Amino acid sequence: MATLIAPSNHSPQEDAEALRKAFEGWGTDENTVIVILGHRTVYQRQQIRRVYEEIYQEDLVKRLESEIKGDFEKAVYRWILEPADRDAVLANVAIKSGKNYNVIVEIATILSPEELLAVRRAYLNRYKHSLEEDVAAHTSGHLRQLLVGLVTAFRHVGDEINPKLAQSEAEILHDAVKEKKGSYEETIRVLTTRSRTQLVATFNRYREIHGTSISKKLVDEGSDEFQRALYTAIRAINDPIKYYEKVVRNAIKKVGTDEDALTRVVVSRAEKDLKIISEVYYKRNSVLLEHAIAKEISGDYKKFLLTLLGKED
Repeated sequence: MATLIAPSNHSPQEDAEALRKAFEGWGTDENTVIVILGHRTVYQRQQIRRVYEEIYQEDLVKRLESEIKGDFEKAVYRWILEPADRDAVLANVAIKSGKNYNVIVEIATILSPEELLAVRRAYLNRYKHSLEEDVAAHTSGHLRQLLVGLVTAFRHVGDEINPKLAQSEAEILHDAVKEKKGSYEETIRVLTTRSRTQLVATFNRYREIHGTSISKKLVDEGSDEFQRALYTAIRAINDPIKYYEKVVRNAIKKVGTDEDALTRVVVSRAEKDLKIISEVYYKRNSVLLEHAIAKEISGDYKKFLLTLLGKED
């Protein structure tokens, strides 16, 4: 369930003209930017971009980058891009930073096979080399095997479950993940080739056999990047909504809010399931997500995120 509130009928030309007007004179009229772009669907936003370029012979995205600043600019920039292009940018930033591999895992495990393929195409188009090439160039060992396997997977989508396979692969995961024996290659094979439905059955079987979830105590202070990526993959595959709730909770809880993580979840899920993520957040924390966010951030950035949450400031 989406949180975005958008009109069914809008004029891309009127929107483009209003945005152009917002850029004129002394300083930018940020409120107009928020009111228009914060209430338009992905299709409507692409229409506005196209019409704006036709009328004014300039790229709306580039103009916005020059007009607004900081976290607000980053959020608007990510919002205005098509989803596949946005994820390509997020993946590239994560690779270049060398420390945010959870973003790569998130994209590779939560998107549908078709959506992931679209991200790989957008990445190639934007950066002139493949996503897997860049992932491989910046990582090594088991981490490289896991990430390249995840981003190149094209999983079966369906409800079929093989109970025998769930049983045997629950044991493979237990040996490698908990006992630290056996082969991580086998764990990588299971996580990168099985359908989401089959993997969830395997994780459930694991819990039945061992009385605890597979992700419990998987990471601690001494965990390396591979173990953290493994943990993210298991959580994101098992329950994307709970996974996103935790990302938001950690972003808000952090000393000095993690604006990148907060923006990523709000912007990428506002047209999908942000309403459900908000409900799970409230159940878990007894605080409305919009109140928690409003307390941590300020200014136009705050207004924009709250607009995407379907709550006006």
